[in-house]
Order: sequence, then structure tokens, then C-alpha cells
Amino acid sequence: MTPIDSRPTRTEAEEAVRTLLRWAGEDPDREGLRDTPARVIKSYGEFFAGYAEDPVDMLRRTFSEVDDYDEMVLLRDIRVESHCEHHMVPIIGVAHVAYLPRKRVVGISKLARVVDAYARRFQIQERLTAQIANTINEELQPYGVGVVIEAAHQCMTTRGVHRPGVSMVTSRMLGTFRTNSDTRREFLSILNRPAMSSAGI
Repeated sequence: MTPIDSRPTRTEAEEAVRTLLRWAGEDPDREGLRDTPARVIKSYGEFFAGYAEDPVDMLRRTFSEVDDYDEMVLLRDIRVESHCEHHMVPIIGVAHVAYLPRKRVVGISKLARVVDAYARRFQIQERLTAQIANTINEELQPYGVGVVIEAAHQCMTTRGVHRPGVSMVTSRMLGTFRTNSDTRREFLSILNRPAMSSAGI
């Protein structure tokens, strides 16, 4: 990761965008593009906010008063917005994160925040999947962790082979999710069920 003090200035970053516009054959000084470099840098601040976030710290506050709850905890359909590190284009999909707690649980919003913290960086999907699972496993020390990500890669759908409608699925199973076929089967079967409506909960 690039040290903060060695990052280019905002002015340098905006000039880099102007250079790309010129390379594409555009005039960065025409009215419609005059503010584009500033807008791009602002959007990059959102796209790559994960570099300034610590996923480990997000999992440090846990709860033990769960009345001996020892079944699976699953957060399904977490929106994933990332960028391919090879072509700098979006990866859009969903993540499903589950763990089998060992006495302690974490607030469910923290699971989504861990996904975001790693996703909002330049990524490949395989590494993203492993980072989420490994961090949850190391910090919560549950009996097991399962992570599945389904995503479309615009480096494949809008360029290169141009195959829209194709999605990539990656998974990482740790602990009982890897060693116990019943646990793994339960996790995967829940993912195949229709989403529960608020009226049906």
C-alpha cells in the first residue's frame, strides 16, 4: 500500500485525468469537460475509501450475551462495488457472509462494513473473497466462516471478449464450513432460497 505522505497531490491527480482525456482525443478545456478532473478525483475518493479503513478494527467490538446461541449467522446479498486492478473498471455483485459463533457475535452491520472496506480498493475477486473470510476468522475466532461472492466484471462485459450477463462466483470456507459437509450444505442451501420479504419475517 502506498504511504499517505507519498501520494500525489490532488492537483497532480487532476492533471493525470486531463492527460487521459487528451490521450482519448478530447479537449479537457472544453466546457463539458472543464470540471471533469475534479469530479473524477472526488469519485475516486469514494470508490477507494477502503484504503483509509481498517477492517480488523471494525470487528473488535463483540457481544457475548446471546443466550448460548450457537447456530449460523448469515448476512446475505451484501452489495459489492469494487474495481478490477487490471483494467480499473467496476466489479459489481453481491457477497454472502456467514460464520458459526464461538460464544461471541458481532453487529451485523460490521460484516457489511468489512466487505466494503476490502471491496473499495483495487481488487481481484479471489483475493477479496479470501480477505473477508480470513479477517472474520482471525478476529472473531468462530467455529467456521463461509464467504461467497457473485459478481459481474466490466473488464469482461464491456471490453475484451464482450460477454454481458456473465457472473463470476468465488467462495472461501474455513473451519467447520470446510470440514463439515452438513454445515457447508446448510450455508449453500440458504443462499438458494428466495429472499424473505419483510412481511414474511
